[in-house]
Amino acid sequence: MKLCNATLHDMPDGVLIPTYDRTRLTPGIVHIGLGNFHRAHQAWYLHRLMQDGKAHDWAIIGAGVRLGDIKMRDHLRAQDCLTTLIELDPSGGQVEIIGPMIDFLPVEDDNASLIAAMSDPAIRIVALTVTEGGYYRDASGNLDIAHPDIQHDAKSPNSPRTAFGAMVAALKARRAAGIGAFTGQCCDNLQHNGDVLRDTVVELARLSDADLADWIDVNASFPNAMVDCIVPATGKTELATARDFGIEDAAPVTHENFRQWVIEDDFCAGRPPWEDAGATLTSDVHLYETMKIRILNGGHQVLANAGELLGVPTIAACMADPDIAAFFQKVQHDEITPYVSPVPEITPTDYVTLVSRRFANPKIHDTTRRVAFDGSSRHSGFILPILRDALAADGAINGLALTEALWARMCAGTREDGSTIEANDPHWDALNTCALAARETPKLWLEQKSIYGDLATYDAFAAVFETMLRQIWDQGTRAALQSYTG
Repeated sequence: MKLCNATLHDMPDGVLIPTYDRTRLTPGIVHIGLGNFHRAHQAWYLHRLMQDGKAHDWAIIGAGVRLGDIKMRDHLRAQDCLTTLIELDPSGGQVEIIGPMIDFLPVEDDNASLIAAMSDPAIRIVALTVTEGGYYRDASGNLDIAHPDIQHDAKSPNSPRTAFGAMVAALKARRAAGIGAFTGQCCDNLQHNGDVLRDTVVELARLSDADLADWIDVNASFPNAMVDCIVPATGKTELATARDFGIEDAAPVTHENFRQWVIEDDFCAGRPPWEDAGATLTSDVHLYETMKIRILNGGHQVLANAGELLGVPTIAACMADPDIAAFFQKVQHDEITPYVSPVPEITPTDYVTLVSRRFANPKIHDTTRRVAFDGSSRHSGFILPILRDALAADGAINGLALTEALWARMCAGTREDGSTIEANDPHWDALNTCALAARETPKLWLEQKSIYGDLATYDAFAAVFETMLRQIWDQGTRAALQSYTG
């Protein structure tokens, strides 16, 4: 059954469908970056509200700023912006079609349609999932004003290239029209993600219009949030799974049966009642995001590079591998949880247990390649802050150093069976060149200041890293893992 509005009520038995009248929905949110995670997470929360008769004036208009977004736009518009969500759980699961998205804007070089949509007073939230590395931060965490995209938007603010430049242009139009600012809602895995989004938008505005930057800083809001749901990429297997349920969906989404969304309640133009759909509204997002980013996202990096080198295809398979799993558990308990505070609902140790169970779910085919993607952003954001805390506390660092050494070895571009690891980072060419050179001179890897900053100057870390990397090259990944855990 081809997925579209006309076929919703003909879907196979057991498939849940929207009970609300989609023709009566009106937009309130523009979301930039319509990947799988958004549709399994923020869009699902909004769908839950709509199913309960709420938030019908908060429908989503989708948007993208990359050429790759054109394909997603074509897929979703052809099926009336509906999405099939397939829950994967060893004890069962469900299939649900969600419909809170009502349009997808054209993807244009100058982002004119996006700017016009965000300038509409009906739009009160502009949300983003553009990946951790999509915020144009330099090694110090500031806006990278030397980046060509940022330079372009500073010089041509009326025809911006980036999502953030489009937000600045829309906020400028709203100010000129006497319309209040919207809320910028970051849904990416970044610590203090709302603060990062605020800094990106405000500082970009400042490059072309200081008064506008000040107005945005005072009038717009950028709530911090922590987001969590494991959502694999869609490939042939996922497309076939949807067909097995009787649904022809060009972009179905598979996901685990766990979701969490912790949000700072700071919305300058109102918001849907997110808490009624299970989100946590709090004034202290930081504790939650630190726990999740360090244990879950950091844990992903602990697993993925070892898995790639050993040819282990998925995260669940990594958790079933005795050497990789033992490595994961030891790093978590000895070197990560000491730098994580409890939250009201759970302790760090119990959270490791929860994450371990989620990672081990054999129905979630989350590839090591996907999790290892963009290591230059993910190691910087998820592993290195823990390492810095451990160094400051004179704590154990061998497992964290081994994690970095495994990444360096992975970036050399071959697995231990001799097969090729294809480019898997926006900076792959530079990483690959450095990784090959680091085989003979390991410290060269740590001298990538855009990633490691001054960490190469910490002799305790540099020495352990060198030992670990040499061991991996000389004896292999398993020997290095066993040496650490034994």
